[in-house]
Amino acid sequence: MPDIKLIAIDIDGTLVNSKKEITPAVKKSVLTAQSKGKKIVICTGRPLSGAQRYLDELGLNKQNDQFIVSFNGAVVESTSGNVIFKKGLGYQEYIDLEAIARKLKLHFHAVSLDRLYTANRDIGHYTIYNSRIVKLEVSYRTQEEMRHIPIIKCMYIDDPDYLNSKITSSLFDSVKDRVTLSKTEPFYFEATAKNIDKGTGLKILCDHLNINPENVMALGDQANDMPMLDYAGLGVAMGNAVEVTKKNADKVTTDCDHDGVAVAINKFL
Repeated sequence: MPDIKLIAIDIDGTLVNSKKEITPAVKKSVLTAQSKGKKIVICTGRPLSGAQRYLDELGLNKQNDQFIVSFNGAVVESTSGNVIFKKGLGYQEYIDLEAIARKLKLHFHAVSLDRLYTANRDIGHYTIYNSRIVKLEVSYRTQEEMRHIPIIKCMYIDDPDYLNSKITSSLFDSVKDRVTLSKTEPFYFEATAKNIDKGTGLKILCDHLNINPENVMALGDQANDMPMLDYAGLGVAMGNAVEVTKKNADKVTTDCDHDGVAVAINKFL
């Protein structure tokens, strides 16, 4: 049995169930792991603001010695907001990504540390949904007005079937050498800086904490979770995970509606 010192947990579809709630069994298992000295780290595509509800529930929020890997690895910070690492997208990457959205007729927005920005006058349903989930306001800005706004990541957001039909377009070939593209939810396709993902973010944090990858367990469900499952000595896919994540995981636990995180923690700790 590996000596697990840090447990990295995705939020949506992993830590929380389909109702976006931490179940009593999951909360108990996480708190028990903490009581045994295990470091609990939320690794999410959300910003810190979108994770605070769950950090509060787990007693991890607003602390200098507790950490979160946010924005799909583009930001690593303490839960009190002290940034250890941050790498965003440049203005040219934003322009090129936004141009692809217009050509493919996809809704699109850019995300800064504290706000969502869209050039869509007809703001997409999923942009409003994302705003509510991550607790960030939405602003309309033209492409030119975005020139001096720091961007952490960009998102294509649309109905799942429509989005899936567009993200295989060869138009994305023009940016693949400059950004990392990943499917994070059925209705989200995201771009972060090149070579930035949850795996790189988790590695940066583990180096900061002097924890080796073999002492890490990571749990997730989407394709964007694969890099952190690959980095961790023990990568665990949820029962509700997409197939590619299951195939690349070391173990598969039950789904998020059947306490998958608790089942894994109780089994491997």
